[in-house]
Amino acid sequence: MSLTKKQAAIVMAKKGCLDMLPLNLAVLPWGILCGSLAIQRDFSVLEALLMPMLVFAGAAQLVATELIANNTPLATILFTTFIISSRHFLYGLALRDKLKHQPLRWRLGLGFLLTDELFAFSGERKSLRGKLRLIYALFTGGSFYLSWVLWNIIGIIAGSYLPDLTTLGLDFAIAATFIALVIPNIINIPIAVTVVVAAILSVLFHLLHWQLDLVLASVLAMYAGYFTSRKIEKNKSRQINRENNL
Repeated sequence: MSLTKKQAAIVMAKKGCLDMLPLNLAVLPWGILCGSLAIQRDFSVLEALLMPMLVFAGAAQLVATELIANNTPLATILFTTFIISSRHFLYGLALRDKLKHQPLRWRLGLGFLLTDELFAFSGERKSLRGKLRLIYALFTGGSFYLSWVLWNIIGIIAGSYLPDLTTLGLDFAIAATFIALVIPNIINIPIAVTVVVAAILSVLFHLLHWQLDLVLASVLAMYAGYFTSRKIEKNKSRQINRENNL
């Protein structure tokens, strides 16, 4: 039995929410940590609530909270959060061709919801193509946004009545979430090289106390993956030429 447009849209909306559910639950400790940290750093309840609603970037939110609490100059806060969130610029470029023909309301909505998690869901070739896939992406990212705000609210309440939650190691949820996102996407040698180089260099640069360690490790890892891909392509071309000459 064929579905009407409205029924098909509802099905895709439900599917988007269900597919994102594991990640919505996985960031629960991370959200609680962000919310409680804001309260414990003397943010008002309104300020702590506005952070996840307007920023919607866990790592940037954590760092900004600490910098604001330490009375760091505004220019430093803006520059630091810009560097931390700069990968979202690359996400936007990667999805530009898929969204450039869509109305502004779709581009703005999905642009705001474009987290690491939503980008991982948008990697498939046919993603964001057509109205139904756009609805799927909207509800995938939207459910993650609502979950993130909800977990922060729980953290705000917990931070008001419980002792310092930052000592419980809840920040491991950050690493666990990214591991869950990265591992299924290691589908070829260049991607594997990129992941391994990024992991090794990020740890090495952190131990050396280098500034912008993650950014530098990410850039070098991307170059390593790119050159590996080029090397594999050249080897394939040489092999094909040899076979043609036989």
